[in-house]
Amino acid sequence: MRNDRFVAPPLELGEYLQKILTARVYEVAEETPLEAAAALSARLGNVVLLKREDTQPVFSFKLRGAYNKMVNLSAEQLALGVICASAGNHAQGVAMSANRLGCAATVVMPVTTPAVKVAAVRVLGATIVLHGDSYSDAAARATELQIEQGSTYVHPFDDPDVIAGQGTIAMEILRQHPGRIDAIFVAIGGGGLVSGIAAYVKAVRPEIKVIGVQSSDSDAMLRSVRAGRRVELDDVGLFSDGTAVKMVGEETFRLARELVDEFITVDTDAICAAIKDVFQETRSILEPAGALGVAGIKAYVALHRPVGQTLVAIACGANMNFDRLRFVAERAEERESLFAVTIPEARGSFRRFAELIGPRSVTEFNYRISAADEAHVFVGLALDEPAEAVAVASSFVDAGFATLDLSGDDLAKEHVRHMVGGRTDLAADERLYRFLFPERPGALGRFLSAMRADWNISLFHYRNQGADYGRVLVGIQVPDGDSDAFQAFLDSVAYPYEDESANPVYRLFLR
Repeated sequence: MRNDRFVAPPLELGEYLQKILTARVYEVAEETPLEAAAALSARLGNVVLLKREDTQPVFSFKLRGAYNKMVNLSAEQLALGVICASAGNHAQGVAMSANRLGCAATVVMPVTTPAVKVAAVRVLGATIVLHGDSYSDAAARATELQIEQGSTYVHPFDDPDVIAGQGTIAMEILRQHPGRIDAIFVAIGGGGLVSGIAAYVKAVRPEIKVIGVQSSDSDAMLRSVRAGRRVELDDVGLFSDGTAVKMVGEETFRLARELVDEFITVDTDAICAAIKDVFQETRSILEPAGALGVAGIKAYVALHRPVGQTLVAIACGANMNFDRLRFVAERAEERESLFAVTIPEARGSFRRFAELIGPRSVTEFNYRISAADEAHVFVGLALDEPAEAVAVASSFVDAGFATLDLSGDDLAKEHVRHMVGGRTDLAADERLYRFLFPERPGALGRFLSAMRADWNISLFHYRNQGADYGRVLVGIQVPDGDSDAFQAFLDSVAYPYEDESANPVYRLFLR
């Protein structure tokens, strides 16, 4: 038995419509709201609606398909139990359905599954087996266990009953908003959600576009459609773990190829920005896969420039690990542009550089003295438009500062920004201070203007954390004879500070 393949005769569109209309999802699932995203709509010039599947009892749409499959099993099949493979959300749907139907459930999950999803499945009473790095690895193990146990395999996407269960989302959308809808944006992993939605929409309102959205590092459906056959990826990205599928289903591939109008891929930064967008609209935090629909709308608007259209995003999941929020916040700032700037290691260079930055908001500033003649500065700026980065870089170059735009450089964004610094023999007379700067444009310029020109900044580290005050670490070379003048400077800037010159961590890693 191959659980990654659909072997029954394919259903016609009318048959799927009937299955969706008669699906028994509401014994456990809820009809979720369709909400306007007012701020995002105003920003994009189109009406953006969010289908809030993140508000389901298991915080994901997966409950619909899992229950619709399992409630149609015979009493004999239920008595033998069920088994599934899942990166988390389908697992919760199966576990809750099994709990409701009174049958045993075994769930095979990748070892990379976020802890919040594993814990949620365990609370629902399922037996958990952790295996492999991706859904595909887990599915292979689940197939072996299913044969050993004689249980029924509940596929997360490649099953007509599962597809029909997911299709009830489209039924709700069209009932909740009977007026104009131009496109519905749907996350794609294995393809069950997009297949169900497309099957209903194309049977009832074929003029509405169904647009599939995939993470750029897990785009098995897009590659398969382009190739005209199912393509298995060698590897998948794990940030959007809910869509990390190496090979899409056979039936979902057939339906998506026939019914989905367009496919869009988005990168990690776009997904993080979409999570932030939804939070600002709803005060809810989507998981990466759950935000793909919103990221897809933004990419679609940027590409096609529609105006006044009604665009629906399926907010399909909210099982987010809390520990990921730090990364999401760091990568969500769409307007942030990063630069590596080389300036002369001379008195006044920092002040000149700060004047070029002007009133722009600094999101990050990293520097450590490393050479006698030049300094390499890593700086992030919040710009109104991405195109503004070109003008900013040109202004630095015109001032004699060699500049690299690092805004699209993953190495810089993920690693180098955290590694600027280290020990140096050039920081004689260095004093290390922590300051609290008010988070407003010009705070750095005010600090530099108050400092004596013959004192040199040998270290500077700052990262905007979204608070009212920014935490800044500064190394300043001040001769012992200038101690009184330096104290007067500290008093004049009136920023809260702490002397860290004797801190053992500083002595170990920076002196």
